[in-house]
Amino acid sequence: MLQHTFCHIQGIGEKTEQRLWQAGITKWNKWRDPAGVPLSKRSKMEIPEIFEHSINALKEKDPTFFSNRLGSGDSWRLFSDFRSTTAYLDIETTGLGEDAEITTIAMYDGTTVYTYINGRNLDDFLSDVQRYTVLVSYNGKSFDIPCIEKHFNIRLPQAQIDLRFVLAKLGIKGGLKGCEKQLGINRGALDGVDGSFAVLLWRLFERENDEKALTTLLAYNLEDTVNLERLLVEAWNRNILKTPFSTYLLPCPEPPRLEFHPDYDCVQRIKKQFFRNSL
Repeated sequence: MLQHTFCHIQGIGEKTEQRLWQAGITKWNKWRDPAGVPLSKRSKMEIPEIFEHSINALKEKDPTFFSNRLGSGDSWRLFSDFRSTTAYLDIETTGLGEDAEITTIAMYDGTTVYTYINGRNLDDFLSDVQRYTVLVSYNGKSFDIPCIEKHFNIRLPQAQIDLRFVLAKLGIKGGLKGCEKQLGINRGALDGVDGSFAVLLWRLFERENDEKALTTLLAYNLEDTVNLERLLVEAWNRNILKTPFSTYLLPCPEPPRLEFHPDYDCVQRIKKQFFRNSL
């Protein structure tokens, strides 16, 4: 899709891009001065150089060139060209305050699932994440990525696809769980479990060394993570249908087999505790 993209050029928005496609200019190598499609002098001057950089970025497998020039709602365009080096990412923390600590991280690359636990193997994330050039999250630009960078005192250089912005541009809003429900994703035993619930699971694990609480937390963290692939594919397909390139439609991905599963009794125990404390 990137080779059909022109809205990473300053002065060219989606409406102008659509007009270029309608004029038969559907790819970088088909560029010509488009009669009837108004472009600024600056855009016309920049186009040859931008195309050269774009071709080199694709050749060198550098998605950041494009992510730095695309709006957050258009970052979905990176997906197909960089899917093989894309990782889906979600974290859980002890809260939302500035002093909150990361409790678990889940990462999924479309094939393999990774889990990282504070106090056990959290530092392994640093070496594993370096294998990927694109990170997909929901609200990761505002929360997950800054938390990770602060915790490890690093900067993650990967391009980002934050589905909060991609889905909102399609009119799908309401948080990750709300977006999932609008797209027909059912969480089963984890329905109703949210970030606040995840904090309680971690506290139970720390307080009583309850491995079932930790397993349930990891199951929740993984559910957040692997569902990102399905959400991104859905967003990709909805956006592709707005273009002349329907051959790029993707099948719904098969979910991976997950090692961790929620413990029903543990979930009910915390729900009862939370209900009592809220009275």
